[in-house]
Amino acid sequence: MKKHQWFKQAIIVGISTTIGLSTLMATGAGTAPVAAASVSSSTGQSIVNLGKKYLGVRYQFGASTSTTRYFDCSSFTKYIFAKYGINLPRTSVAQSKVGKAVSKANLRVGDLVFFSSGSRANGKNVTHVAVYAGNGKILHTYGSPGVTVSNLNSGNWKRTYLKARRVL
Repeated sequence: MKKHQWFKQAIIVGISTTIGLSTLMATGAGTAPVAAASVSSSTGQSIVNLGKKYLGVRYQFGASTSTTRYFDCSSFTKYIFAKYGINLPRTSVAQSKVGKAVSKANLRVGDLVFFSSGSRANGKNVTHVAVYAGNGKILHTYGSPGVTVSNLNSGNWKRTYLKARRVL
């Protein structure tokens, strides 16, 4: 085979392989990605279910991570994720830097959601973390209600939303 013909054949094989792999990835063929997604979504739901057992537990800024008598937002997320083997940093700012970014439109149960709200907020800085609980709801703790479920898409939480990260 001449050098020119060999080169042409190599390009055709390469393009065919790329198209085949792209089609395979686009159609979601194979079970590994589906299995991974279902494992992380079931873990996310388990984390939310555990967190809901603490509904009404009092909020205390700077709460210790060694107690469940009260939580602040990041000690709460750190605690419930640790029960499933995910070691998060202590603060909401540090937690906002782990995992991978995810758009609000692509949130999954168990994703961390970050806000700039409260007295320390300037609209750009992370001051609060919550866990996406599905159906537009977040599980978190703040102020008077303590651990609670809120609507992500209304009021203060819609207004102060910054970003989300996936750690599962």
